[in-house]
Amino acid sequence: MHSRARERGVNRRLYAVVRALVTPPMRAWFRVRVSGADQVPARGAAIVAPNHKSFLDAFFVGISTHRHVRFIAKAELMKGPIGWLFVRLGAFPVRRGESDAEAIETARAVLRQGGLLVMFPEGTRVDDPNVLGSPHHGAGRLALETGAPIIPTAIAGTHKLWLGPLPKPRRVQVTFLPPIDARQLDGRADAVDEIIDRQVWPSVQREYGRQLKRPGLILAALAATGLGAGLLARRRARRPPRLLGVIEPGKVRRRKARRQRREWFARIPHRAAKLLRIARR
Repeated sequence: MHSRARERGVNRRLYAVVRALVTPPMRAWFRVRVSGADQVPARGAAIVAPNHKSFLDAFFVGISTHRHVRFIAKAELMKGPIGWLFVRLGAFPVRRGESDAEAIETARAVLRQGGLLVMFPEGTRVDDPNVLGSPHHGAGRLALETGAPIIPTAIAGTHKLWLGPLPKPRRVQVTFLPPIDARQLDGRADAVDEIIDRQVWPSVQREYGRQLKRPGLILAALAATGLGAGLLARRRARRPPRLLGVIEPGKVRRRKARRQRREWFARIPHRAAKLLRIARR
């Protein structure tokens, strides 16, 4: 898959067909609102760095720009027919929870070829709508190595998007912010921290907070009639999204939880014996 992603890239005909089939229903069902699409360069290498709430986030970025989008997908998704399809639509796999040199090299190749690469700095989905995860620095390092600008991107409305097998008909907002030129910081010892921690992610955090406060058409109409004034006031008074620490991938979190449960059950005989000794006293 990595060889194909580096050497052959996107299957343009398949991409065009899938885009034509997917874009109209997604835009209608989710009432997608796109802002700042002109911030995405018309050509040349660039990194789109959005927050991550849903599996569909990469698709929302894809339908919000006319360019072919390349994106990194967790290795678990790149199996069977769906993996065959994704790799031809521009995806390539990454093993999460560990250093994956092959995925990084493929990302470098995509950018050297002038591609538009989507990288989620949080590294995994963060379901809570009021929280963002602290960013990893891979996008910053790639930007410094390749000279590609980073486009901070905020996506709102995709948290807890699924109701069983069906997505909820919710408004989704995608905002592309002004690109950050990493070349201006080349040579600085703290260049990566400056790019990601002090420029890219604060921009995403501020814009995501504004998106959460923005009323939808229904709420705005109710407020105009005086019926939804309280709801509108509460939405506008929402606190900015909190920033958590670096969040481990779900697979890693589930593995740790299983290990903790096993350890808890393994200690049951010891606890029972201790209680029995106490009772005998």
